[in-house]
Amino acid sequence: MFARLKGLFQVKGMIKPDLVQGELPTTKQAYKDVINIALPSVMELVLISLINSVDTMMVGSCGDAAIAAVGLVGQPRMLLLALFFALNIGVTALVARRKGEGRQADANLVLRNALVIILMLSVVIMLIALQFSRQLMQLAGAEADTIEDANTYFRIMTAVLPINAMTLCINAALRGIGNTRTTMKVNITSNLVNIVFNYLLIGGNLGFPRMGVAGAALATSIGIVASFFLCIFAIMPHKGHVSFLRLTLHDSWRLNRETVKSIFSIGGNAMIEQAALRFGFFAYARICAGLGTDPFAAHQIACQFLNLTFSFADGIGVAGTSLVGQNLGKKRPDLSMIYGRVSQRMALVVSMTLFSLLIIFRYPLVQLYSQTPHVVEMAAQLMFMVAIFQPLQTSSVVISGCLRGAGDTRFVAMTMIMCVSIIRPVLAFTSVNLLQLGLMGAWAASIIDMSIRLTCVNWRFNSAKWTAIKV
Repeated sequence: MFARLKGLFQVKGMIKPDLVQGELPTTKQAYKDVINIALPSVMELVLISLINSVDTMMVGSCGDAAIAAVGLVGQPRMLLLALFFALNIGVTALVARRKGEGRQADANLVLRNALVIILMLSVVIMLIALQFSRQLMQLAGAEADTIEDANTYFRIMTAVLPINAMTLCINAALRGIGNTRTTMKVNITSNLVNIVFNYLLIGGNLGFPRMGVAGAALATSIGIVASFFLCIFAIMPHKGHVSFLRLTLHDSWRLNRETVKSIFSIGGNAMIEQAALRFGFFAYARICAGLGTDPFAAHQIACQFLNLTFSFADGIGVAGTSLVGQNLGKKRPDLSMIYGRVSQRMALVVSMTLFSLLIIFRYPLVQLYSQTPHVVEMAAQLMFMVAIFQPLQTSSVVISGCLRGAGDTRFVAMTMIMCVSIIRPVLAFTSVNLLQLGLMGAWAASIIDMSIRLTCVNWRFNSAKWTAIKV
């Protein structure tokens, strides 16, 4: 039994001998390569998620209605960023492939063109969102006790959308070359700035005005601006700093037709994926919000832990995306397959650890957010669902990241449309509104969605069809 389990984690068992095209890394080296990229990314994303959780705890000092109001902003805000998430998938895949091919100038051209496109699009989206902010909050499920706070939070966050979008683009390019240490430093620093200003502005400490939910939004916006300047500094040439990605004002910032075509070729499918995700998550959140303020507050508390654990998977997925793309650029699809599977094995171990911790410590964890007895009880019950999510979520996220790194965004997009846009909201609506199963029914629907999603992307990865995609 132990021998079979050990064999599951050995490199030689991860690929058929007839597919090997050259020297393979040792098992120790393969895991080390993944860890070198994944560890900074995991640390970054987990710490950001923890800081966001602290953000929610600070907002919780204003009451459960404030938690619900800020939670209502989440999906509309992600909806605005969906287009940029999609383009950034193209940026990461292309920069990773160019890094593997040794084409530094082309990698920098990809980043410059992406920044120009994102700046233009983000300004337009920002203006439209500000015009219809209240309607978006009402569509998200805001009620009389949450609409004002939700609208205020959303408008402040929308005002910095262009800066946020460009920062995400630079981080995506840095992850493509495997430079997750820089993105870690940038994002942790900016989020610490957020926490400091949360303390100053939410409760009105050290002589600052007491702004409540508006103060939380302003603090987050200040953190976003800080991260932008840190990102710019990271890619500008200066003494003692050498990077594969380098941008200056003296470079040509004119759009290159072939480069733009490549970005949209990959990003176009990712746009479909992001649209599917945002529609599905928006509809799902709207169904949960319809259960009332207290149940939705419990739902938001459980989502905080789901987002936190998602960060572990996403961080490992970054390593898979980068290494798969780089090795395909080196014409070594066998190494891409191996590094993809090493990433999956790591995700499995992490997920089982998280499964245990979430169940054992569910009550102390949810009590960090609320002391209202019935809200705590509802959230604690949902923690069982969050735990069940772990092996499904981590594996699905990592495998999807590997496929995106190969440029196989079309298959991932189709899977998301089927699972997130159709299966999840339909099952959630049926469970909540027809079967009257409440929050547990809604979360059961999401677990079914994730199970189907994992089955699909795992089949695709094992087929190895993605190794033949050219970008």
